[in-house]
Amino acid sequence: MTITSPLPLIGFAAFSGTGKTTLLKKLIPLLRARGIRVGVIKHAHHRFDVDSPGKDSYALREAGATQMLLGSCNRWALMTETPELQADPDLNYLISRLDTDTLDMILVEGFKHLPFPKIELQRPALNKPLLFPDDPHVVAVATDAALPKSTPLPLLDINDAHAIAAYIIDYCKLDQPLQEAL
Repeated sequence: MTITSPLPLIGFAAFSGTGKTTLLKKLIPLLRARGIRVGVIKHAHHRFDVDSPGKDSYALREAGATQMLLGSCNRWALMTETPELQADPDLNYLISRLDTDTLDMILVEGFKHLPFPKIELQRPALNKPLLFPDDPHVVAVATDAALPKSTPLPLLDINDAHAIAAYIIDYCKLDQPLQEAL
């Protein structure tokens, strides 16, 4: 499977508990401060719900609506039921659902086994296997300690969000003037 994106795309791949979401929560404001409009796709390994029981939208979805769009003056959310899916969602399909006219780049959390550029997050103290030796799509490794195996890939400090943001801007060639927000 080839992953295609109309925008620069970079992922964060790591085992659970490594700090992917924590890092993204630091990176997004840094990228935004540079005028970069960021879209995020997050993989969930479990059943999740963004709606809550007792709300009208939840009741309508539970009544059988295949899609439920909830809108207000501040945001809108589209929930789509996919009971026919037995495997992970298709990343290309998820990318196609984003309004790329309002974005400059896409960050992906998870989908570590798919072929697209990603930064591996590694905390050797967690004793998790390295991804980069078997994944040619890992473009850098962010770590908090020396790795058990050497790599020619750029090594980043997992605790230095500014340095990781700078790497992303350079890797994705986002240092050129960006289009004006719509």
